[in-house]
Amino acid sequence: MLAMQHSNSSGISALLPLSNHTAVSKEPKMEAVVTKNTTQPRSDPTAAGLTMTLGIIFNVVALIILVKAYNRFRRRTKASFLLFASSLVATDLAGHVIPGSLVLSRYSTSTEAEAGLGSSFQDNSTDQDVSCLFLGGCMVFFGLCPLFLGCAMAAERCLGITSPLLHARLVTTARTKMALILIWLLALCVALLPFISLGDYTSQFPGTWCFIRVMEGTKATDLAFMILFSGLALSSLALAFVCNTISGITLVRARLKRSCSQRYTTRSHDTEMVVQLVGIMVTSSICWSPLLIFGLISAVRSYTSSTFSDKETYKHLMMTGVRMATCNQILDPWVYILLRRAILRKIYRITKKQASFKGSTLRRWDFGSFQNSEKKKVDPKSFK
Repeated sequence: MLAMQHSNSSGISALLPLSNHTAVSKEPKMEAVVTKNTTQPRSDPTAAGLTMTLGIIFNVVALIILVKAYNRFRRRTKASFLLFASSLVATDLAGHVIPGSLVLSRYSTSTEAEAGLGSSFQDNSTDQDVSCLFLGGCMVFFGLCPLFLGCAMAAERCLGITSPLLHARLVTTARTKMALILIWLLALCVALLPFISLGDYTSQFPGTWCFIRVMEGTKATDLAFMILFSGLALSSLALAFVCNTISGITLVRARLKRSCSQRYTTRSHDTEMVVQLVGIMVTSSICWSPLLIFGLISAVRSYTSSTFSDKETYKHLMMTGVRMATCNQILDPWVYILLRRAILRKIYRITKKQASFKGSTLRRWDFGSFQNSEKKKVDPKSFK
């Protein structure tokens, strides 16, 4: 509607004489309104609400599966892994409910402001409000926790596979719970750094989420905070990759040298856990790397360059990165739902049946076609 009004007034003013000062003076004001509405896109909470709902459902299902498995393997070596995995899914669930509720609240507030031809949220604004600070802290906390937990799970399995006796002596349920508390406290301490003036949380484009200041007015503390956040996250992914690689190589060697069924049963549990860890690592790397890399590049360019020419591009890249990071909390539960030994065994049996069926059909077709070709051969003596 405003665009139509703008085009009509432009056409009329072009036909009027230049002495008509009233028509000309109204034009810049209308231009300002159009520019403001085009730079701030209309918020649609449907996608955010759907993402939040799916994440809650998937995490609850995965949490139920893990709790049942933990009760069954409470006194085995798999108990510590299941405790870590249950904590990870519970953290993902909280990371959907708490920040998701705040994002939906900001969506509704932004929609109400748009209805009044204005917006109360501006990306990278200097005005701080409690909800934005809390949302920014939640983004950092619930971003670091899954990566720290994935790294701890990979290290625990690497120790359990390469040195099972040392693992049995060092890793206990009490120490696992203590490690979980330390991981949550470390992520919380990092998230609280802006509250002691080490970094800052600001509203991000399009004004419905908050994160570290990486665009406008980036200071040395903001850059250091972003480097710390990205460094810890990327280091966790790298360490998880190293541990999972060592575990995978050890399992392959053990499988080639196995000599008894008991060892095979133990290694089958380890194989299931390593496959799940690899799935977690790959999912986290794909989902979190864009936000970590784009945020770090944006902070460096904003701090070192006075003229940030690609600001709009990086705003959209940051928005894409946070959407992909949100998908991590939706995909993580499917790692436990699909990559379980029972599901993998069923998939293997179905694939094996399909392969054997196709092979037997191919063999029957080859043999039958050979017999038919023999029958179709005509004996020359029959014409004599």
